[in-house]
Amino acid sequence: MKLLGVAVATFGLLSCVVGLKLGNSTLDLLAVASLIVAYCCWRSAPVSRFLKIFLALFTVETIVFGLADFAARFGLWPKSLAAARMPPTLALTVAMFAIIVFAVSHVPVVRTLTRIADRFFVAEDETSTGIGRFRFKTLERSLATGMVIFLVILNQAEVAITVRLNFFNRDFFNAIQNHDGPEFWRMLLWVFTPWAFVYVGALVVEYVVSSYLVIRWRRWLTQFYISHWLSHHAHYRMSLTSGPADNPDQRIAEDVARFIDGGGDGGAFGFGVYNYSIMLISTLSSLVSFAILLWSLSENFTFPGTHFAFPGLLFWVALIYAAAGTLITHLIGRPLVEIMFTRQKVEADFRFGLARLREYSEQVALLDGEKSEALSLRVKFAALIANYIDMINLRKKLTAFTGFYGQISPIIPYIFAAPFYFAKKIELGVMTQTAQAFGQVQGALTFFISYYTSLAGFRAVLDRLSSFDAAIEAAQTTQAFKIEPNATAPALRHATLALPNGNALLTGVDVVLAPGRNLLVTGPSGAGKSTLFRALSGIWPFGAGAVSIPAAGKMMLLPQKPYLPMGSLREAVIYPAAANLHDDKEIADALVEAHLPHLVDKLDISDLWSQRLSGGEQQRVGIARALLAKPDWLLLDEATAALDEETEAAIYQMLARRLPKTTLVSIGHRSTLAAFHADQVRVQSGEVVLSAAK
Repeated sequence: MKLLGVAVATFGLLSCVVGLKLGNSTLDLLAVASLIVAYCCWRSAPVSRFLKIFLALFTVETIVFGLADFAARFGLWPKSLAAARMPPTLALTVAMFAIIVFAVSHVPVVRTLTRIADRFFVAEDETSTGIGRFRFKTLERSLATGMVIFLVILNQAEVAITVRLNFFNRDFFNAIQNHDGPEFWRMLLWVFTPWAFVYVGALVVEYVVSSYLVIRWRRWLTQFYISHWLSHHAHYRMSLTSGPADNPDQRIAEDVARFIDGGGDGGAFGFGVYNYSIMLISTLSSLVSFAILLWSLSENFTFPGTHFAFPGLLFWVALIYAAAGTLITHLIGRPLVEIMFTRQKVEADFRFGLARLREYSEQVALLDGEKSEALSLRVKFAALIANYIDMINLRKKLTAFTGFYGQISPIIPYIFAAPFYFAKKIELGVMTQTAQAFGQVQGALTFFISYYTSLAGFRAVLDRLSSFDAAIEAAQTTQAFKIEPNATAPALRHATLALPNGNALLTGVDVVLAPGRNLLVTGPSGAGKSTLFRALSGIWPFGAGAVSIPAAGKMMLLPQKPYLPMGSLREAVIYPAAANLHDDKEIADALVEAHLPHLVDKLDISDLWSQRLSGGEQQRVGIARALLAKPDWLLLDEATAALDEETEAAIYQMLARRLPKTTLVSIGHRSTLAAFHADQVRVQSGEVVLSAAK
C-alpha cells in the first residue's frame, strides 16, 4: 500500500502542475484529494484487509481516470473513442471514495464488522477454481480479492450505463415531443437496445460471480466457526455458563449466512456485508454521477412563485429532504435493532424446544408429559408472538412515514421543473431527465431510509456473531488448572474443583490413576464424582491446581448416556474414530463381546440410534467403542448403570480379558463393582478420601 501511496502522491503533484498551467479548479481539487489518498494509503496498516481492497482499487482508479482526463485535455485521447471520454470529475470522485473508505474504517461498528469479514480475505487456504475445462489453483484470499475487485468494477460499469440511459431518456422524449419518427426509432433500436442488452448481461454476470463469492465465503466462515467452537472444548465450556451466546447452532447455521448476504431469504435479513458494500459503492457512484448532472440541469431554476435563482437548486432540495427523512426515520426505528436481536433468540428457543421434544419423545410419552410439553412450547411461542407484536407496532409507524415520504418524492422535481416547461424554456425530455436525475440523487441520499429495517436486522446479526466470537474466545482461554500434557498417568495434584458460579465443590484433591490399578469411585449423588472425572480428562475449566493428562487416545471416558451421532450404526460404534480405521470383523466382534450380537447385521443402517436403542443397549455400544479404541485408561461414569448385575459383571470380566493393559476407573453405586477394582476412593463432604487398598 505504501508503494501505491507514493504513486498517487506523484500523480497528485502532477495534477497540481497541470491545474496551475490550465487554471482549472477541478484539477486543483484533484491534486489535494490525491495527496490525501496518498496519506490514507501510507497510514493504511490498521485498515482491515476487506476495506483495503476498496481503498487500493479506488486509488488505482484515481490515477488511471486522472491520466485519461489529462490525455483528453492535451489532445491525446483517440478520436475514435471521443464518445467514451472520461468525465473530468471522475478521478476526483473515486479519490473521494478512497478517502471515505479510509474514514469509515475507523468507525467502531465498522471495525467490528470487518474483524469478522477479514478472516476470509486473509485465509491461507489453497483452492481450485476455473471456467469450464480451464482450472487453476490459487489462495482462497487471492481469489476472493479478485472477485470483489471484478464485481466493484462491473458495478461501476452498470452505473455508467444507467447514466447513459438517462441521456437516452432525454433525447427519446424530445423526439416524441418533436414528432421526429426517424430519431425515435434510431434512439430505440441503436441506443437503447444495445445498452439494455449489455446492462442485462452485466447483471447476469454479476449475479453468477457474486453467488460463487458468497457461497465460498459462507463455506469458509462456517468451517471457521465450527472449528473454533469445537477447539479446546469451547462448545462444552460455553454450555456450562449462561453467557450471552445462546443457540450456537443458529449462529453458525443462520447468522453466518445472514452476515454475508442476508441469508438470501429476502426478508428482514435480506442483505449482508457483501450486499451493503456493493450497494453503497453503487449508491455513491450514482449519487456523484447524477448529482453533477442534476446540478447542471437545475443551475438556473428558481423557487416556485419567485424569481430567486439558486445554483444547483434541486441538488440542495434533495439533500435537505433526504437529511430530514433520514433523521425522522432513525428516531422512529431506533428500537428495531433490539427487537430484531430478540426475534432471533425467541425463534431459536422455540425451534430448540421442538427439537428437544423430538429427541426425548419416548421419555415424554412414558411420563405422559405431553400436556407439560405443550404448555412449555406455548410459553416459548408466546414470547415469539410478543416480539412479533412489538415489531408490528414499530414497523407500522416506520411504514407510515416511509410510505408518505416515498409518495411525495417523485412530485418534487416536477414542482420545480414544470414552470420552465410550461414557459417553453425546457423541453419534455429535459424535464423527464431532471426528474430521473433527482430521483437517483434523492434515492442515493435516502439509502438509510430505504434499508433501515434490513440494516437493523443486519446489526442484530452482527451483534450475535460478535458476542459468539467473544464467548468462544472466553471459553478457550478459561483454564484455571495448570495442564501437564503427555503425562505417564492421569492425576490431579493439590486441586480444587469449583462450580461455574465459583463455589468450591471439592478441595485438596490429590488423585493419581496408577497404571494397572483399577479404581472405584463411590459417594452420594451430587458429591462431585462426575466433575472429578471431567477434571481428570482435562475438560473441566473451573478450579485450581495441576492436571496431568496422558497423550491423546490414551484415555477414554464413557458417560452414563453415550453420544450416538446421527448416521449409520457403524459410525455410532466407531465414533469418534475415522471410518476406515476398523474393518467389519473388528466392529462385529466388539458388538458381540458387548452383548449386542443382534446389531451386527445393522451396521450400514442409518437411523436415530439414540432413540431406537434402549438405555442398556446404548451403554453397551459405548463398551464396544472402548474395545475398538483400546485406551490405557478407561473411565466409566456409571457407564453400566442401566444393565442388570449379571450382565454388568460379565461386561467387566470381558473388559479384563479383552483389555488386559487398560486401567479401569469406575463411578458406581453397586457394591458388586468392588470385586473388579483394586482400589477405592469415596467422594463426600467436599473431599476425596482413599479407602484401604486390597
